[in-house]
Amino acid sequence: MTDIFSTEKRSDIMSKIRSKGTKPEIKLRKALYARGFRYRTNDKRLPGTPDIVLPKYGTVIFVNGCFWHHHPGCKIATTPKSNTEFWQTKIKRNRQRDLENYWKLGELGWEVIVVWECELSHAHDADSVAEKLAERLHKKLHPQPRPYEIPEDPEIGIAAENETKYGE
Repeated sequence: MTDIFSTEKRSDIMSKIRSKGTKPEIKLRKALYARGFRYRTNDKRLPGTPDIVLPKYGTVIFVNGCFWHHHPGCKIATTPKSNTEFWQTKIKRNRQRDLENYWKLGELGWEVIVVWECELSHAHDADSVAEKLAERLHKKLHPQPRPYEIPEDPEIGIAAENETKYGE
């Protein structure tokens, strides 16, 4: 199947596809901001230039396009019928680069969260995703204490040596 656009027109169309400030990313940022979260965007100092960086929480968020990062099981993540080999190679490389960046960020102590484009496709979806993220981040900042179980066995915790009185 041939492209319906000329090479120049296709190049022009592809050049307008943004990697920063996409609609799904803006939706999520607005929803997070409305919940009081303050963040940095596209921090080039970090591997992969995360879309949203929450330094206070040690967390980065990537808002991935389902097509470009091939979201498994998503109807948007289809391989084009023309120039299939090129697209398969490109998308495979995108996924490899993503995994490398996630690993590097983890090594630096960052928690990595990936939000997919299809999760933000409807207006209310950004709010529900932001609410789930808010719960997760709040738990990270304010962990609940876990109760300590006292063992039933009274022998545990007794020193191996016999007790000696002072001065004897």
